[in-house]
Amino acid sequence: MLLLPPPSPPLFRASNFTPVRRLRPIMLPGRLLATPAATSDKVDAFTEYSGYLFELSSSEAESLTEYNISKIAAIYQKKPLILLRRLFQIANTLGKWFALRYYDGVTERADLMFEVRAVRAAELREILVQLGPAYIKIAQAISSRPDLIPPSYLDELSVLQDRITPFSTEVAFDIIEQELGLPIDELFSEISPEPVAAASLGQVYQARLRYSGKVVAVKVQRPGVRAAISLDILILRYLAGVIRRARKFNTDLQAVVDEWASSLFREMDYKREADNGVKFRQLYGSIQDVVVPEMYVDQTTCKVLTMQWVEGQKLAEVKDLYMIEVGVYCSFNQLLEFGFYHADPHPGNLLRTYDGKLAYLDFGMMGEFKQELRDGFIEACLHLVNRDYDALAKDFVTLGLLPPTADKDAVTKALTGVFRNAVSKGVRNISFGDLLGDLGTTMYKFKFRIPSYFSLVIRSLAVLEGIAISFNPDYKVLGNTYPWIARKVLTDSSPKLRSSLQALLYKDGVFRMDRLESLLTESLRARTERALVRKQVDDDSKMAIKQILSFALNEKGAFLREILLDELAKGLDALGVAALDSVTSAMTANLPFRPNSISSMTDEDITNLRTLRRLMLLLSGPQQTETSVMEVKGVGSYDIQKSSPNEAAFLPYGLVSGQEMLPLLSAIAELPPDSQQQLLRLPADLAGKLVSRVAARTIRRAFL
Repeated sequence: MLLLPPPSPPLFRASNFTPVRRLRPIMLPGRLLATPAATSDKVDAFTEYSGYLFELSSSEAESLTEYNISKIAAIYQKKPLILLRRLFQIANTLGKWFALRYYDGVTERADLMFEVRAVRAAELREILVQLGPAYIKIAQAISSRPDLIPPSYLDELSVLQDRITPFSTEVAFDIIEQELGLPIDELFSEISPEPVAAASLGQVYQARLRYSGKVVAVKVQRPGVRAAISLDILILRYLAGVIRRARKFNTDLQAVVDEWASSLFREMDYKREADNGVKFRQLYGSIQDVVVPEMYVDQTTCKVLTMQWVEGQKLAEVKDLYMIEVGVYCSFNQLLEFGFYHADPHPGNLLRTYDGKLAYLDFGMMGEFKQELRDGFIEACLHLVNRDYDALAKDFVTLGLLPPTADKDAVTKALTGVFRNAVSKGVRNISFGDLLGDLGTTMYKFKFRIPSYFSLVIRSLAVLEGIAISFNPDYKVLGNTYPWIARKVLTDSSPKLRSSLQALLYKDGVFRMDRLESLLTESLRARTERALVRKQVDDDSKMAIKQILSFALNEKGAFLREILLDELAKGLDALGVAALDSVTSAMTANLPFRPNSISSMTDEDITNLRTLRRLMLLLSGPQQTETSVMEVKGVGSYDIQKSSPNEAAFLPYGLVSGQEMLPLLSAIAELPPDSQQQLLRLPADLAGKLVSRVAARTIRRAFL
């Protein structure tokens, strides 16, 4: 939105300003104005082609503050000629282009293919600009997905986010004065004579507040834009109904249009946008390396927005992987922590500031993600990563993607076929775009529905992945979000997520250590990813141990701590049985009439010993955990699965060596005092659980 080129400039450039009402020509940085000044004789393509719609600026449709299709339909029923003229204009313009595109597909020669596509892409961009704001917004929605559209079209549609010709500055200043109720020179001591950026809904001026001297961005809405968009929405909604009936779509396309239209109307209410910006700043402004501009609500109305001036470069242009990681973490907080998320994070709304921070702009299109849906989304991610497709089918019902009457067994079988390849290479390689593409056929077959809220969530994630893969084709937004999901599952106090964690870690009463290791490993990646991107030089193993202990010892880790204590108690109980077997075997070894070797250990005890060893190695560092996994598979020196009872009795004494425990002891010494105090209380808790198990075992043997 508000971009200045490198090298890093000061926050305020005097040359960008001129005293109010003295609109002398000045030089602005070239990249700020991609088109000629609006105050020239040239008008924008939309005005030239569809300017008659601006005549509606005094109509009822222009005064609508909320989306109401009934009111819109009633307004334009009184203007049937305008409605028919616009419908013919859209059909004629797009129809010609599609006809030419079809002809190209039939007659296209290989040697001219690239040139022809480039020409058609440029023509499509011009057509969308001519058709106006509604179609520009649709194009912007897909211009951030290089995995969905050809590069030639991507390049042209991306230009739409920059090259929107501004309207007259004189008209813009009149709107500012009418909306704010004061002359320009009483509001601002300085203001740029031309807009520094122009978009489909409005344009932006750089100014200095007279009362405070602060540099601000002043966004002014295009005149007549509400009426024009209302008319196009009415037409699009009608076409959506026709297409759904003709193609028998399961998704209610008109509901999708309604949701998009509602969000677009909210985006056109600048007072609502200011309130959104204030809330967004309160929730996420304190995240490290995230910048959320301050809103000046007293200088804001429905058609004029005043906010803090932010300088930087487009995120897609700087190719900074760390900025993407910051965006992933911020998106996680938006979607899964607070449920208030930025639903329009296209490249023009995300900047890298000159001091290396991620700035969010434009808060007109926001979404709300309810708690039960957030929990359902997290559960779906867990079940997908762990290949639990039966549970995933149930998650889709919870999320409203499947009707409750759907055949769960058939859906599970279909999901297994769709997702098997997607997750086979590990969670870090799961592509969000590929998942959606692979799911397409299954969604149609089983009558999947796309709830209105879900389309905005999908867009939010898809756009972020689209920006990332424009310079890193291997980037996976879901794979990079999952570590934060894992951490939330391990530390969240929500009863539903605790139940999900319990179900994930236990099957038929047996603890699945591999899943705990996976969750902890991924959650540690969330905690250290920033340092890794910044070329961390600390001891990774030691840091990992400290983070595992921090998980278990802080207040949020109480539930995880109880699980770990339960499994440690089971393991130590089995260790006692193994030790008793070992002593008994040694004492009877030299007897003349040696009794048959009968071990007291059960299969459950051997499993608990294996879990104990893996827990101890997990606390000794990631490298030791890899060793434990190999040993469980029979690669290392301890193959518990193949051990005889007597061999298993001696196995516990090789649980961990002193050298393996050194990193753990070193990490404990560096824990904060509160964590060390909590650690000192653990032996008593563990002893209580162990005594209970030993007592229960003794009673069972005495009476059974």
